[in-house]
Amino acid sequence: MSGLFALLYGVVSYVLFLASFRYAIGFVGNLAVPKSIDSGLVEPAIPSLVVDVLLLGLFAVQHSVMARPAFKRGWTRVIPRSVERSTYVLLSSVVLFVIYWQWRPLPEPVWSVTGLGAEILTALFWLGFGIVLVSTFLIDHFDLFGLRQVWARYRGVELAPSPFRTPLFYKVVRHPIYLGFTIAFWATPTMSQGHLLFAAATSATSCPTSARRTWCIVSAYG
Repeated sequence: MSGLFALLYGVVSYVLFLASFRYAIGFVGNLAVPKSIDSGLVEPAIPSLVVDVLLLGLFAVQHSVMARPAFKRGWTRVIPRSVERSTYVLLSSVVLFVIYWQWRPLPEPVWSVTGLGAEILTALFWLGFGIVLVSTFLIDHFDLFGLRQVWARYRGVELAPSPFRTPLFYKVVRHPIYLGFTIAFWATPTMSQGHLLFAAATSATSCPTSARRTWCIVSAYG
């Protein structure tokens, strides 16, 4: 793979990530997107539940399996190591868009909060996504999403390993990205059955094994 093609591939993958992240905010928060977690045609509950569970299972398999070191070792025998992270980001974004597209709403409310409580939960929702975004830059945003790797390939230089650091949130929380997603997914004034399924399933399937032993928290791109 040429350096220019790798760079273009990485940039396209990154742009799709940005789009999927932006849509995730609207999808979970029922904000200014064509189809959100609680919008769309309401179908019978059991078929809708089956579809949603299958979609979440697809996310779990792609997200968890491709992140495993053993898979990465085998996968980089097929694709160049320089685009391994970009490919992971690309496929994660594609799976997320499939979820947004095919999600079946289960709108029956589990809880509904109004007044000050609703304002606090809404603020926490935005805080959660803010923590996610800031946390990616606290470590190495462009390494996390594959741009650093393809840029090094384009320049024809060896990629130096990123130093281990624990800035800001990382001083007090082991996985602030997971924590941010957890806050964003669970902090809602109106929790529908579908939203609860989404929050619970992503929390259970997306956190790393070591964290699962204690407190399972979520990430879209861990």
